Order: sequence, then structure tokens, then C-alpha cells
Amino acid sequence: MLNRLIAGTLPLLPKRFVWLFSRSYIAGETVDDAMAACTDLNAAGIKTTIDILGEFIRNMDEAKKNCEEYLALIDVAQRHGIDGNYSVKPTMFGLLIDAESCYGHLREIVARAAGHGNFIRIDMEDSGCVDLELDVFRRLKTEFPENVGLVLQAYLRRTRDDLKALMDLHTPSVPLNFRLCKGIYAEPGRIAYQRRDEINAHFLQDLEFMFQNGVYPGIATHDRALVDGALALIDRYQVARDGYEFQMLYGVTPELRRTIIEAGHTMRVYVPYGRHWFGYSTRRLKENPKIVNSILKSILLKK
Repeated sequence: MLNRLIAGTLPLLPKRFVWLFSRSYIAGETVDDAMAACTDLNAAGIKTTIDILGEFIRNMDEAKKNCEEYLALIDVAQRHGIDGNYSVKPTMFGLLIDAESCYGHLREIVARAAGHGNFIRIDMEDSGCVDLELDVFRRLKTEFPENVGLVLQAYLRRTRDDLKALMDLHTPSVPLNFRLCKGIYAEPGRIAYQRRDEINAHFLQDLEFMFQNGVYPGIATHDRALVDGALALIDRYQVARDGYEFQMLYGVTPELRRTIIEAGHTMRVYVPYGRHWFGYSTRRLKENPKIVNSILKSILLKK
């Protein structure tokens, strides 16, 4: 209850104070901060996916600037030799303002990554964006089959049908690549499962479907029960180590992350950075108030 109270009041506090709670799981505000974080993770044998924070822009001038920032990021990361790829939120490029212009910006970003032999992950946002984001993914996947992936949210009631419908894009030589997560947006019960046991059950069912059909999953979870369930499915289907990866957020559940790495599984960490860190931070804390405990301990230990 105390964690939830603290998390709920953070948006009302000065940004400097909120940063004390945020710095453990955001790389920083600049691309140099992101490169430093990614270099440290790579040195520990961890791959990365880099995300410039921002979403739901107000005009298409912002979309153009965001596109240019991503293009520069890709070039910088390439020069640094970062072992990682990139995550993008379509609303950052005007998905809900001008879907065709948004597609044009995303295509330019995917093309730049493809030129370096790299990969772009299209993040899934709230339910009002799903159909548009599936359409963007389909178009990009057709042109850049090896260089684009998608996020699927297990708590949405529609996800299994979406997963099956996307299988027409799958080939054994270039498998579909999906990050599977629980889902973070507040959605009504008619759209999304609400109970943890329901969400976890559908997460594992979706993951099993992926293993059965040769899809490459990024198993994105900090839930020990889901990690154990995923490991059981990997063993049941005898999935090769290069047929999946685990994914976690920067700075979250490092102990669980360490046990997965030590067991020999591929790990990728989502590295967010940028000037729009405040909104991301307060939302993340509201979604998972338990993070407050670990962050408070971190602050106290540093003093």
C-alpha cells in the first residue's frame, strides 16, 4: 500500500526528486548515456534494444525530429559497435495524426538499420493503436523480412487471433520475431484479461504457439513464474538456444536476470533514454509499485 501511495504521488513532485527514483532504470537523457549503458551491458554478455523515450506527439514536425534522432542513434551505435537493436513507438512518429507519414518515417528508420544489418522492433501501444501498428508491421515485414519485429501483449483478448493471422508472413528461413510481454496499458475487461493468473496463462499459451510454429520469441518478463514456465516449454519442445531470447527492462530484477544468463540463455535488455524520461518513469512506477522498494534501498545505500 505504501509503495502504491508513493508511486501515485510521484507525478506531483519536482522532476529532480523523481529522477532519484528513475535513474536506476533509465540510461539517461543523451545518446552518450545510452552508449555507456549499452557498452556496460555488452561487456556483461547482454544484448540490448535501445529506445528513445517519447510517444503520442502533437504535430508532424515532432515526428520528423524524432525520425532524425533515431537515424543518428543508429549511426552512433554502429560506430560504437553496440551488440543490440532498436525499439520504436509508432505514435512517436504521428501514427494517430497521419498514419501514412508515420509509415514513411518508420520505413526510413528500418532501411537505415537494415543497411547496417540490424533490426527494428515496433512496440505495441494501447488498444486504439493495435490495428494500425499491425498494418505498419505487415508493410515493413514484406519489404524488410529480416529487419523488423513486433511486440505482442498477452493480456489482450485478441492477441492469439492476431498471432495466428500473422503466420502468413512466417517462413522457416526468415521466421517471425515477436517480443511477447504481459501488456502495460490500462484496458477494460472486454478488451484485456485482468487477473494475473489469466494473463500468465495466456502468455504461456502464446509462447507455446510460437515454439510449436518456429516463431522466434523475445520472452519479455520479470515474473519468476513466467520465466519458469518458459523454461519448461523450452525443455519440452527442445528449442535450440538460438531459437529464443529472454528480455528485461534496464535496471529491473537484476538478480533474476543474472540467474537466466548464468544458465546460458540469451538476454536482451531494453535501454530507454531521452529527455522525455519523466512520463515513462511515473507510468512505470504506477504499473509496478514494487519497484519503489528496490529504488528506495538503492538511494539509501548510496548515501
